[in-house]
Order: sequence, then structure tokens, then C-alpha cells
Amino acid sequence: MSSSTQSIPENSAEADAELEGSTAGVHSSLTVGAPVEQVWQHLISARGTEALLGPGVTLGSKGESWHSTDGPHGVVRSYHPMEQVRVSWHRDEDGPLSIVDLQLKPDGEGTRVDLYHEGEGIAEDGAGDKSHWDAALGRFAEALG
Repeated sequence: MSSSTQSIPENSAEADAELEGSTAGVHSSLTVGAPVEQVWQHLISARGTEALLGPGVTLGSKGESWHSTDGPHGVVRSYHPMEQVRVSWHRDEDGPLSIVDLQLKPDGEGTRVDLYHEGEGIAEDGAGDKSHWDAALGRFAEALG
């Protein structure tokens, strides 16, 4: 698994508009040995979603809320089957708005999973946020089997 720090890509104008003035972001990435279709099904399953966003999370369609029993919560902002899910992310009830953007791309025989997290509050603990998302992607890959 590799990861780096950078901004959300240019094709995410909706998220950029929501996060105007934001200067911080975290990027984590890994490649798994399964086709996009299988990774997508895992991503939208309860097991895959919980591995990434926390216990009790299930994602609905665009505009629907999600909530983890650990506190993080948000709303599904974008849902593009086999390609991308973008959700707003609040660490707790009073937490600032940020966006988590998950993107899937074919990578040889496998699939590259890119996770971008950008918004207010990220810069306060960039290393902690990076560690959090690296661990989440690790749980996601492990749960994929």
C-alpha cells in the first residue's frame, strides 16, 4: 500500500466548491488483486463500507445521510457505479465539513483504490488523518479477502 498527500483531482468541481478556501488534504491509495466490479460490490457492501467509514455505516444514494456508531457522519454527495463515491465527512457532531472521495480505476489485473480527504480540520492533524485513511484502506483490502 502506498500513500501521499495531495489535493482532490480537478474533476471534482462539486467538492472543490464545497471546500472553497481549503488548503489541506490527504491522499491514500492501494491496488488490490480483484477486478473493478468485485471491488465496487465490496465498496457498497456493509462490510466494505464499515471497513472504510466505521461501524454501522451503510451508504444509500446521493443525498442520503450516513452515520457511524463511532461518531463520524455525513451525506452521500456523489455516487457513480464502478467509478466513485464521494461523501461529506464530519469527525463528530460539531466537526468541520470535509469530503472523502473514493475512486476506483483498473490497474492491470487489479483495481487501484484512491481515497482523497480534503477540507477544514485536516491540517490540524494531517499525519493522524493520513494514518487513519491508510489503516481504513488496509481494513478494506483485508475484508475484500
